[in-house]
Amino acid sequence: MNIGLLLYIPYRDLENRIMAAVTGAGFDVTLAQARVLQRIGPDGTRLTELAEAAQVTKQTAGFLVDQLEKLGYVERVPDPTDGRARLVRVTEKAKGATPVAEAEIARIEAEWEQHIGKRRMAQLREALEKLGEITDPYR
Repeated sequence: MNIGLLLYIPYRDLENRIMAAVTGAGFDVTLAQARVLQRIGPDGTRLTELAEAAQVTKQTAGFLVDQLEKLGYVERVPDPTDGRARLVRVTEKAKGATPVAEAEIARIEAEWEQHIGKRRMAQLREALEKLGEITDPYR
């Protein structure tokens, strides 16, 4: 099995479990919406930047943001650096999902550490952080 697939399988499981926890807590979002939502910066993000970060077209990102706005998870506000542009910002409602997601991530990481051991988990984290230095365009 190639390394990409070996990385993807646990990520997919983590993502599915986080989504189950978030939707189980009453946050009505789809996976596609969540992928856009999690890429919004603390001060807001322009739609074009969201599309690029989520690796979707600007039209798809716009559609997902429209849905999230109707659900009350995001708002569009003027960009203070450019009067013609708008930023997408998360609302307090969306921020309420963060502790749910973080708690699930902590449970998953504890489970993985239990399975592979503390030393290997630390090595895995260190190796992935090192790889992030050359693979993460948003670093």
